[in-house]
Order: sequence, then structure tokens, then C-alpha cells
Amino acid sequence: MYENDNFSGYGTGNENTTGTFSGADLNETRTENSYGYENHSTTQSAAGSTNGYTTYQMGGTTGSNNTEPKKTQKHGGYFRKAMVSVSLGLFFGLFAGIGFYAVQQGTGMFTTSTDTAVVDEIASEATTESTQSAQLATNVTYVESDVSNVVEKVMPAMVSIVNNFTETANVFGQQYTQEEAASGSGIIVGKTDDELLIVSNNHVVESADTLTVTFIDGSEAQAQVKGLDSDMDLAVIAVSLNDLSDDTKNAITVATLGSSDDLKLGEPVIAIGNALGYGQSVTNGIVSALNREITLENGSTGTFIQTNAAINPGNSGGALLNMNGEVIGINSNKIGGTAVEGMGYAIPITSASPIIADLMERQTRTKVAEDEVGYIGIFPQEVTSQISQMYNMPEGIYVVSVEEGSAAANAGIMKGDIITKFDGSSISSYSDLQKTLQYYAVGDSVTVTVQRPQNGEYVSIELNLTLGSRPASQK
Repeated sequence: MYENDNFSGYGTGNENTTGTFSGADLNETRTENSYGYENHSTTQSAAGSTNGYTTYQMGGTTGSNNTEPKKTQKHGGYFRKAMVSVSLGLFFGLFAGIGFYAVQQGTGMFTTSTDTAVVDEIASEATTESTQSAQLATNVTYVESDVSNVVEKVMPAMVSIVNNFTETANVFGQQYTQEEAASGSGIIVGKTDDELLIVSNNHVVESADTLTVTFIDGSEAQAQVKGLDSDMDLAVIAVSLNDLSDDTKNAITVATLGSSDDLKLGEPVIAIGNALGYGQSVTNGIVSALNREITLENGSTGTFIQTNAAINPGNSGGALLNMNGEVIGINSNKIGGTAVEGMGYAIPITSASPIIADLMERQTRTKVAEDEVGYIGIFPQEVTSQISQMYNMPEGIYVVSVEEGSAAANAGIMKGDIITKFDGSSISSYSDLQKTLQYYAVGDSVTVTVQRPQNGEYVSIELNLTLGSRPASQK
């Protein structure tokens, strides 16, 4: 560090020096400022100064009675001094240039090295951030709000169903009948050489006089019941391919069944169905709950998928889909009802698939005339869910007695047996048995499953039953 002193009041350079001269004594005080440099304060007392400052002259003093004798000037003195000054200037300039160049080169090398390190660090950080962003993008699931592509893909497998039935009422002992219709939905799940197979809810098709199915192209056809399962509220109906035009056959498709075991809470879903009987409509939502246990009207209990996708009357039997267009559930408005909003339920497809496969293998049946319906020959009593819990008995039809010579007696049905299945369809109430018998005529042979008490527990037994005719006294 260099120090430049200017004794006229202030100093230049990296240090500030202040001088006040009022005499011969010189006192110097050094103080270090906040930047690490020294501040010099010099005080001198000098008598005879009129303005408080003393002027320095090289090699001379100030006085009123002394006069400097005049020296003889030699020729060439100024030239020699000029030459010396020029030489010194050139010499100083040369070394100053060399020093400046050296400093510049040193500084340049340092700056280049530093800049390179900084650039490398910035590039490294950018690469790291890019890698992290790519990893985050890989782990994020983006939900597409536009489901039109999925709907367009699956809509040809969706159908509307109209159940035309007869309503009977007794008013003051007088019986009245009225033709009614109820709307529902279905999903095309299979096709054979002769039939198109459609799954729906049991309550959508039960007690139907006729079933009318409407396809995506607007064409209609009559359907027949192939199999029913009241416990799971499932049904499979069939439409003859001979009743469909070539255009309709080309327009429809078979739905793809997925898996409900892989569902996650919050996963987006789509519901399609014949809401309010107006035709196919689409709603969407998420999976609100899994394995939701609910007791149905017939007393049976099952586990269902809960969703906030709107499921209204007419949606029953329709599809609950994932974003791949796979059927993951069969909607049922009957389960949720209308007590609350934003809580719809669907039968998990993983639970439904084995039952659907079994129902698809059944013989397609049509309703028979009332006087041709087959007869069993038992006196029945329902075992409700309450009775089942109280007495530890299976739910079904308890056989109070068996008529002699009846079809039941010939099949080996005994008093105390509990009928739980009729030709593979679950039977939990007397009404279930009556509705099922509407499709079986006198002389038809079926398999009946009964629970028989043996050694303090019930054992399942399958019996072959050939239906008889109703006695004349009961016609």
C-alpha cells in the first residue's frame, strides 16, 4: 500500500491525511478507518504564519532580512535536465507498462478460470434441475378431464332396457291390473353364434312381461331372460342375432371387463346409463370408497364400490368404467337410493364376473303361460335375515310340509329342508321362487339346492326335480 501525503489540507490515494500547520512542532496521529486503511492527522505549530498554513520551499527559508545570492547559470544546464527527465520518464513508462501487462495477464487468467468454474456450476445445476423435473414428471399422474374418447370407444357396448310389466292391485276386494314400464341399462358382455348376451341388474328385468333393448343406432329388439341372481342383483338377458340387422351388428361391440381389485381411492371413473329413461347419458367422478358393505332390501349383504358419479333411476345395470374404457363395476341405483347426493354404488366387476359367466351358460328361457307354470308341491315358509341370525339357519325357503305324490316328494325334498337355489338362481324369499318359476313349464327338469340339517349343522344337497302340474283345486 502506498501512502500519498498532501500537506495543503487533504490527501489523495487510499489514505486520507489532513495537515494543520501553525508552528514548528509537528505531531502526527494515525487512525485506521472502517475499510482497514490508516487516516493521518498531522498538527504543527509555527509562529509567524499569517494564514494558518506554511508554504514549503525546497532548499529555502522564509525571512525578511536574508537574501539568497544569485548563482551564475551555466550554458546547457536546462538541456541536460530535460534529457535526464525524458530518460527517467521513458524508463518509468517501460517498467510501468511491463507491470501493467503482467497484472493484466494474471488477472485475465484468474478471471477466465473463475468464469469457467461458474459456467460449469450453472450448467451442472441446470442439468440437475432438468433431471429432477423429468423424475417428477414421471411420478405425476395427469388426469384428462376430456373423457369423450373413452365414451366414444365404449358407447357401442351400452344398451337401454325397458321392462314392460303388469301392475296388480286390490282395492276393496276388487283386483285391478295396469300395464307399466320401467327403464334400466345393460352392457353387452358376449356373443354366441345365435345370441347377443347382455348383463344388467336383477331388479331391472325381474317380473317382466317383455323386455325391449335399444342399441346405439336406435334400433330395438326383444330380449329373453337367460339367468338371474337376486343375491348379487345380477341378470343376463339374451337377444337373438336373427332379430338384428346387419347395420346394428356392425354398430355394436362387446365391452371389455377390467378388474376392480386394482382400484384406488380418488381414481377417476365414468358412469354410463339410461338415466330417467331419456337414453344414454354420461357422468363422471372418482372412487369415493372401496368395499363398502351394504344390506339390500332382500336382506342380503354385499360389498360395493362407492362413487360420486351421478347414478340416477335408469342407470341401474349400466357400466362404471375406468379411464381405459374397461368395465370395473355395474351400477345399481337401488343400492344407493335417493336419500343423499354424491353417493352412488356399483357391484365390483371382480365379484360379479364369476356369476355373470355362470348366468351366460344358462338356457335362455321365456315366460310361460300362467296355466302352464310348473308346480313343486310344498308348503313354504321364508327364512328371513332376522330369523337366520336368531336361529343360525340359512336364508331361503323353509319346507314346512311336502305334498304326497308331488314333484317335491318324487325329488326327495323333505320337511325341514331349506331351498336356497333353483336351477342355479339364488332363492332367498318366496317371491324369488315365484318369479323364477314363471320361466319353467310343466315337465321341465331343474336342479334344486337344499340345506338339510344333519348332526346339528346344515349340509348342502343337490336334487333333480321334474316340475308337475298344479292341482285342479289350486287353479
